[in-house]
Amino acid sequence: MPLDFTKHFVAVPAEFKLRNNTGCSCRVTVKLMNGRVTLDQGWATYAAVHQIKTGYMVTFKLLTPDTLKVVIFDDDGIEVVNKCGKHDEAFAARD
Repeated sequence: MPLDFTKHFVAVPAEFKLRNNTGCSCRVTVKLMNGRVTLDQGWATYAAVHQIKTGYMVTFKLLTPDTLKVVIFDDDGIEVVNKCGKHDEAFAARD
């Protein structure tokens, strides 16, 4: 996310909880890299579990200071709805 977007945060958290359209929540760490805030540890696993492919569009909506709602659209612009199944305890977010 561009640094200009981060001005909407009181403080950029060290991690975000990602919540998808099926209620699955996962935590990812945040890292400053090349002038941008990026999703770091946990993002690759999240993308793999939710089968995010090249050409898909992923939107993020800030729900709380540390929670983002994630909506995934396939390359035809259709919202992807898939259950992520059970994550291991290190990956799953605690509510």
